Amino acid sequence: MPPLRTTRWIAAAILTASALGLTIAAGPSSAVMAAAATKFLESLTPDQRRHATFAFDGSERTHWNFIPTELFPRKGLTIKQMSESQRRLAHELLKAGLSQRGYMTATQIMELEGVLAAIETAQRAAAPPPAAGNPPPVFARDPERYFFSIFGTPSTSNTWGYRVEGHHMSLHFTVVNGTLVAGAPTFFGSNPGEVRVGPKKGTRVLGPTEDAARALVESLDASQRAKAVIDTIAPNDIVTVAKVKIDRLSPAGIQASALTDSQRAMLRKLIDVYTGYMADDIAADRLARIEKAGWDQVAFAWAGSLERGKKHYYRVQGPTFLIEYDNTQNDANHVHSVWRDFDGDFGADLLREHVRGTPHGD
Repeated sequence: MPPLRTTRWIAAAILTASALGLTIAAGPSSAVMAAAATKFLESLTPDQRRHATFAFDGSERTHWNFIPTELFPRKGLTIKQMSESQRRLAHELLKAGLSQRGYMTATQIMELEGVLAAIETAQRAAAPPPAAGNPPPVFARDPERYFFSIFGTPSTSNTWGYRVEGHHMSLHFTVVNGTLVAGAPTFFGSNPGEVRVGPKKGTRVLGPTEDAARALVESLDASQRAKAVIDTIAPNDIVTVAKVKIDRLSPAGIQASALTDSQRAMLRKLIDVYTGYMADDIAADRLARIEKAGWDQVAFAWAGSLERGKKHYYRVQGPTFLIEYDNTQNDANHVHSVWRDFDGDFGADLLREHVRGTPHGD
């Protein structure tokens, strides 16, 4: 295979340089988000703004997926459509809802589009000619094909939201009353899961999501494993895919109450991988909800092979949230992972409380 270099590495280099110089703004993420979104919108031309802005109450806000845009047409303003100064402002908005590790993960996922483009180009060159009239699909793998969308008017007192989405990344933030922030669904994917050739060889963007879960499942004794392993065959993808509203999944696997102290610490570490993508106050809110509902109610389930490099899946589920992870596609080198809030996706619970608490006068 030729070196994994394409013209898209120019964009990737810009993203990496930005990440290495990253400083996460201090203070409540809602205020940082409002300031970043306002500056970003002010930088746009009228035509760009028409692409980037939507009504908060419209259906577009919950229109989401993580598959290539050829298979799921998206709205919003892409990085490709922005000037260099606008891109910097867009990345400030991306940073606003994420931790440093979360931002680095997001930009690395964008960079992987360049790696994937080179891999697929080499595969097409080496493959026999397709049957007449049946060519395989060709996707535009592009680190600049990520869409920024803002819903409503950014504010420190009103309700609004934003989304950053493209192949293998879908981030949603809802701000209610200018102060309360919801950050779900949160989807991160990685193809390849591990880069096996080229200058990025060895890169595992979502490696921690596998390693923390594998450490937990390998620590289980035979009786615990009998509860935790719900199937010897992993599903082909995350079970909830890109549904707007999800319900609890079953069977649940092994409850935290059936784990030893050290195993519960491993479970907490696994959950921390996912909460740790988010800005500090969003992460703290996620953990506070788990604490309130009860850590003993959290369950861990595994499906598929226990052998590293083979197809596998897991989920972590509590009364308030669901984590799903799947690595089965492309010979178990293609990761999908998601955090969902049963009542809080797209800020649904915060919006309900807002409606209940808002006086209805004249």
